[in-house]
Amino acid sequence: MRLGVVTSGFPRTSETFVLNELLALDARGLLGPIFATKPADDGRAHPGAERLAARVRVLPPVSPRDQAAVVAAELAQSGVSGVHAFFAHTPAEVARDAAARLGVPYGFSLHARDARKIASRELRDRAAGAACVVACNADVAEEVGAAGGKATLLRHGVDVARFRPAPEPPETPLTVLAVGRLVPKKGFDVLVEAAARLDMPFRLRIVGAGPERGRLVRLIAHAGIADRVTLAGPLTHDDLPEAYASAHVVVVPSVRDAAGDRDGLPNVVLEALAAGRTVVASDIAAVGSAVRHDETGLLVWPGDAGALAAAIERAASSAALRSRLAEAGRALVEREFDLEACTARLARFLEAAYA
Repeated sequence: MRLGVVTSGFPRTSETFVLNELLALDARGLLGPIFATKPADDGRAHPGAERLAARVRVLPPVSPRDQAAVVAAELAQSGVSGVHAFFAHTPAEVARDAAARLGVPYGFSLHARDARKIASRELRDRAAGAACVVACNADVAEEVGAAGGKATLLRHGVDVARFRPAPEPPETPLTVLAVGRLVPKKGFDVLVEAAARLDMPFRLRIVGAGPERGRLVRLIAHAGIADRVTLAGPLTHDDLPEAYASAHVVVVPSVRDAAGDRDGLPNVVLEALAAGRTVVASDIAAVGSAVRHDETGLLVWPGDAGALAAAIERAASSAALRSRLAEAGRALVEREFDLEACTARLARFLEAAYA
């Protein structure tokens, strides 16, 4: 059994789960041709992407129906058993149409925002016609259910060999790390406000790129903390383990943005827990499935800069607390989010669904 795959831009540094799952399918001999509905991100890709690059066909910038015709034509003699899409919006539309032309089943995986890029009725219809629908977190699984569809919860994992605990840096100054695209739903403006309230020496490093960079620069300057905050740009998995090792606390200040978009379970949460770092995060969407308050991390109400600052100060005040949370967080990801176990589970599921 082999699957043709349709995804969005590939590879993208913010979508490590797609890369990890495609590599897992490939290792098991289940991965056929890969189609991307738009070009990949510029810049460096995560390690492993080079192993798939030659197999990715970037589809022309035409309608989903016309993209599906290209996919179907290229897969016509390939013998694939189905067409699986990563993301519920355009990739799923292309996969559904291509599979219908080929006379094979289709299915799709959802992550977060993609479920909200289409109308609920369309999401229900796409789910109803699919051989399988995979949700990577409980938040998006519930969204499919609310639309009248059904999804199977199969969590993304984290590479516990790549992201490993390391000794903390010297206690002063407190080093705070945040990782994510510079977009409103990441809540980095709330983090800047919280940082300005901290009554202690600190360094804040924000890793990522995106359209909010200019606004964040202005907010940082207005708060008078430009000498303590670094906007570091994006990093790949070659560099991120060192970034986690250099931090005391990793903050994930996600919010619901003005359009209603929100994170599901961001990659940074699992990476930071695997790296043995204290996580202070917003209690939003599926974040609480990994950051369990006062057990594996600290949770605060989304958008509350005062509560976020207080939680950071609490973590900063006690090395024993950080050690306890870090140990429990690492144990949790080893038990529930190990990448090898998660991707093996997904591969078995897809093999059965498309058999």
